[in-house]
This record gives sequence, structure tokens and C-alpha cells, in this order.
Amino acid sequence: MKNENYMLIDNIPVPIEGEKNILEMVRKAGIELPTFCYYSELSVYGACRMCMVENKRGGMEASCSTPPRAGMEIYTNTPKLRKHRKMILELLLSNHCRDCNTCDKNGKCKLQELANRFDIHRVRFNNTSPDPLVDDSSPSITKDASKCILCGDCVRVCNEVQNVGAIDFAHRGSKMTVSCAFDTPIGESNCVGCGQCASVCPTGAIIIKDDSHLLWQELWNPDTNVVCQIAPAVRVAVAKEFGYKGENVMGKIVSSLKRLGFNYVFDTATGADMTVIEEANEFLDRIKKGENIPLFTSCCPAWVKYCENKYPELMPNVSTCRSPMQMYASVFKEKYKNDAKRLVSVAIMPCTAKKGEAKREEFMIDGKPIVDYVITTQELIKMIREAGICFSEIEPEAIDMPFGSISGAGVIFGVTGGVTEAVIRYISTDKSKSALKMIAYNGVRGLEGIKEFTVPFGESELKIACVSGLSNADAIIQRIQNGEHFDLVEVMACPNGCINGAGQPIAKNKERKKRSAELYNNDSMCTIKSSEENPLMDYIYKDIIKDKSHELLHVNYIK
Repeated sequence: MKNENYMLIDNIPVPIEGEKNILEMVRKAGIELPTFCYYSELSVYGACRMCMVENKRGGMEASCSTPPRAGMEIYTNTPKLRKHRKMILELLLSNHCRDCNTCDKNGKCKLQELANRFDIHRVRFNNTSPDPLVDDSSPSITKDASKCILCGDCVRVCNEVQNVGAIDFAHRGSKMTVSCAFDTPIGESNCVGCGQCASVCPTGAIIIKDDSHLLWQELWNPDTNVVCQIAPAVRVAVAKEFGYKGENVMGKIVSSLKRLGFNYVFDTATGADMTVIEEANEFLDRIKKGENIPLFTSCCPAWVKYCENKYPELMPNVSTCRSPMQMYASVFKEKYKNDAKRLVSVAIMPCTAKKGEAKREEFMIDGKPIVDYVITTQELIKMIREAGICFSEIEPEAIDMPFGSISGAGVIFGVTGGVTEAVIRYISTDKSKSALKMIAYNGVRGLEGIKEFTVPFGESELKIACVSGLSNADAIIQRIQNGEHFDLVEVMACPNGCINGAGQPIAKNKERKKRSAELYNNDSMCTIKSSEENPLMDYIYKDIIKDKSHELLHVNYIK
């Protein structure tokens, strides 16, 4: 068949429509080629060679790094290719830890998945796997070099997407490893704890640090009251893991947590409402004084640490507001400080960097953390399954009083642009429904890595940027340092925001869009749209915080 717009894949004509490589063409044809090192968001590395295809002359080409050409004929499943892939898998397995049953990645490991797919039950080569080489120094992630297959995914996401460069390849040949400079423990490196390396790692070489085993000890202790807050993005990531199609299952999460033994369950969206009020007022004050503009948001601990490490001169521009998690936990401590039982404060977060934030000395009182445990969405799912809770069968429950009210502004914190939209709602003089809807169409929504727009403010306008992914934050900072003006810059370290936090079940682009849409659906169903309209704010500020607003809700990161 001679058509300039087609290529043949397994004798099936497939139109070329701008795809950048053969791999995309093959997947468009409904064939899932195996890969370890390919991610569409990252540069092409071409190291694993699992995606090789055979051309009509019998030659082999890496589909991830070969652009499609009109008239090209390739095959994806020849005897030569099957033998090639099995050989690669056997060689990887011969140098890999095989304690699959006790590996944290068991059931979600790409190497395990492909070994099953290609029916590999025996490995012909001796197992030369090194002893476990565990680096447990980070509060957010755990590294085990003995499980690394050198696919380079973690290196590229750390360098290209996050612009952190905490890890890279070291040594050569058979001695090659992925490590920090000079083999420094990752907890002592410039790692910001975002965990994106763990989210792309195909094996158990980098995993999210699991603190759930410590929490189990607290849940049924008769001398404790265990208080839990759930971040907005968590509710839209749990559903799929239990067979739902993206629905908001917040009620079932609350019900599950009660069965796990939590005494009080609250929604971090209320903490987000406090953050909106404090951050918006701080922003208005800075605009009035013309000081430390632009204001950078401070909700994301990975961004705060990145700024500390790379741009310490910009720390005065970072908001002094604590994150919603820390604000809300501070309110809990104040509310329940006179209870006879010991308060244990737990936060269920989509974010791994929150584990590090909870251990910062700025958030300690007499050497004890305000948030005792940070549990990721993945850990929550594991705890629900471990407890044998039938998620599909339990009845949903409401969050507890006295903190039973949230606003839509607090809910949308989980997606890039959500913090900004909530702040704009607060500072807007027109609170009508139509005005609030118009805010959504000014450029603040969408999953682009960099969004720029202006909003009217008095007789002038505000220039705002919303960025996700630290490399995008770096790009905006470079422009600011070159003289470009912004009034407000929202930064989320994880691409697309908290919906794609490393503590969430791994999601590709289509799933992230669903999560984003579901948060906005939650917002549309909330009667209260703006944070200051939440009646809980009066109660919290007047009856709990009282004259301690700055002490409990703000922080000084500058030493």
C-alpha cells in the first residue's frame, strides 16, 4: 500500500498524524509494546531496548527513538523480538532481588509484570544481585540500589521535570549506580522530597516511605484521641483503586477511617479556607505597601525547600502562611489541648514532601511535631485493604463536628491554579455566581505547566502566574530576575498539582484530567464558594485561635 500518510504495523495500515516516534504509532494501533525507560513527558533515553521492533529487512530499531516514516513497514511480535525481550528480562532478573513477596512494589512492579507477561518462570543465569543497599535517610522516600535496573527514569524526572538534580548516574559499566553526588545519603542532599522519582520508578528501587506501621500502634491505644484530616486531592484518587470510575468517594473514606479506629475525621479543605483568608490578606497588604512582590505561595513544602536551596534571596517573597495541613493541625492542638487523652494528629496527603514538612523544626512545639503522622493516599489504600474493609459495601459518612463545613474554594486547592482561584474569589468585590464563574475562564484553570493571565483589581490589574513542576517554577523565576513583573505566583512542585502528587496512585494524563474535573465538580456542588463565607471561620478565629492568629497560622522560614 503506497500512501504517504501511512505506515504498516504488523501489516495493518496506520495513519501518521504527528506522532513523534514509532512507539506512539504502535500504541495507537492498539498494541502495548513493553518499556521500562519511556515516558512521554521525559526525554528519550532508549536504554532498556524492550520496545525494539523489526523492519521488513529483518533489522531491529528502537521504537521510542525512531520517528515514523511514510511507507515504513515494521513488526512488533516476531520470534526474534520475543527472544530478544525474554533475554533482556532474564538478564535483569539475574541481577535483581527476587524477594517479590516482601517488596513494597509487589503487584505494581513493571519488571514483575513483564516477567509474567512473557511467561518467564526460570532464569538461566546465576543470581548476582547485591545485598540490599537501603538509604533510609529521607523522611519522604526510601532508596534500595539493589533493586535498580538503571532505566534512568528517576534521574530524568529529577533533572528535567523538577530541575533539582539530586540524583544521577555514577561510575561506569557493571558498577554503574544511581546515587547522589559523592554517595551522599539522599536525606542530606538537595532533594526536596517531592517523590516524583518514586512515581516513575518501575521497580522497588525508590519507594514512598511507609509510616502506616507506626500509626497502627496509635489507633487502638485507649489513652489517645487520633484526629485525622484528609487533603482535597485524596478523595479523587482513591476511587479507581476500589473499582470506581473517578467519583468522589469522600464519604466512604470517612467511613473507612472510622472503622480503622480514628476518633475524629476532618477535611483539610477547612484548613485551606484559613490559608486563603491569611494569604489573601497578606497579598493585599504587600500590594498596598509595594513590598516583596511577587508573592509566592507557600502551600507546597517541596517548592519551599527548592526555593531555600536554590533561591534563598527569594524567601522574603514566599508567603509566611503555613500550609493548610499545618494551619489545621495547629487549630486541632489548640482545640483539644485540655483533653485528658493525648492528641495524635494525622494528615492524609497526596504529597510525600509533607512527611518532611511535618519534621521541620518550625513546626515543632517543645520538640514534638504539630502533625504526628503524614500518611499518603497509597498508604491509606493499603491500610483499608489490610483491615479487610469492603470499600464498595460500606455506607458513606460525613466528616465530624465541630469542623463539618467546607467551601468550594478550599476543595480546589488540590489542582494547579486552585489556590490562585480561591484567592481571587476572596479579593473580588463581585461575589455573584456569574462573577465567580467568570473567574474560572480567565486562564486560571487547566493542567498546563505554566499559566499566565491578568485579573482586574481596582483601577489596574494583577498579573498572575500558576506553575506546576519545579522546572517551570525555575523558568518563571528566571523571567522575574530578568525584570518581568508578576504580582502573584502560585507554585506546586508536582506536575498538574496535588492530584498528581507522588503519594497518589500513579496516574497518566487522562486520569489526571479526570481527577481535576472531579475536584471542580465538587466545587460546583458546594453551596459555599468563597472561604470567608464558611461559617466555621468565625468559630475558629473567635473561639479557638482568638489572639493567636499569627502564632498559629504563620511561620518564619528565614533564619
